[in-house]
Amino acid sequence: MNFQSGSIAVVGRPNVGKSTLVNELIGQKLSITSHRPQTTRHRINAIDTQESYQMVFVDTPGIHIGNNKAINSYMNRAASSSFGEVDIIIWIVEVFKWTKEDARVLEHLSKVNIPVLLCINKIDKASSVEKILPFLESLGEKFKANEVFPLSAFDRQDIKKLRGLILQYLPQQEAIYDEDYITDRSQKFVISEFIREKLMRNLSNELPYDITVEIEKFELDGKLYRIAARIFVDKASQKSIVIGQNGEMLKKIGQESRRTIEGFLEAKVFLELWVKVRQGWSDDKRALVSLGYD
Repeated sequence: MNFQSGSIAVVGRPNVGKSTLVNELIGQKLSITSHRPQTTRHRINAIDTQESYQMVFVDTPGIHIGNNKAINSYMNRAASSSFGEVDIIIWIVEVFKWTKEDARVLEHLSKVNIPVLLCINKIDKASSVEKILPFLESLGEKFKANEVFPLSAFDRQDIKKLRGLILQYLPQQEAIYDEDYITDRSQKFVISEFIREKLMRNLSNELPYDITVEIEKFELDGKLYRIAARIFVDKASQKSIVIGQNGEMLKKIGQESRRTIEGFLEAKVFLELWVKVRQGWSDDKRALVSLGYD
């Protein structure tokens, strides 16, 4: 058999570039990104199928310290549970930066017995390769990875080389998913995440962490998709912030979301957004399950 396939967990602390790397590896936008930590809340499989291989990248929430809410516990479980269920782990660390949360990831990795590719991300921050070497040496003393690969997630040559590196460790076996699959998640799930991404990017301070999105209507009307989504906030005062003065913020979020959704569905979209208060949803296990955090 000349075909290779397997699952590759992409792990690391929050905001280290996991979702950006996954999007670049599969060649399209699937995982949401923002400059805020904990943007990714769910595990999502992003599937790249080519003639000779299928790579299933498992994008995970960032492992972080502190389970002060039910949703934080959920995200840490979603991330750590992937460690023992994959063929390869890509561990992302940001160049020149080592935090307590990186150390927490290291604790988990020290217990696994599968290949770990250590990717040092954002090397474009360094003026030369020599500047990176002391950082690489200090990481090498902490953990013996199978491979250490400095990269910039937006550099196509780096992405190509990383794919080649993955193929050295990917098992020879049949494809896990049909070749037309790009994710294990539904279109509704991906669309709700795109809307949440725009909320994360447009709203300031802590508000995005008190927000989630639920798709209430998803219908194809001829060549037009009619989509209605409800945005849940934690407090009544947050509702007016999401809506904005004269509805301007909600309108902006709707326009940005619609453009991204149209690119994903490759079709025209009519999108309606509502905002509703659901107090304490992020610390209520029942509410989390009903909103898809299971």
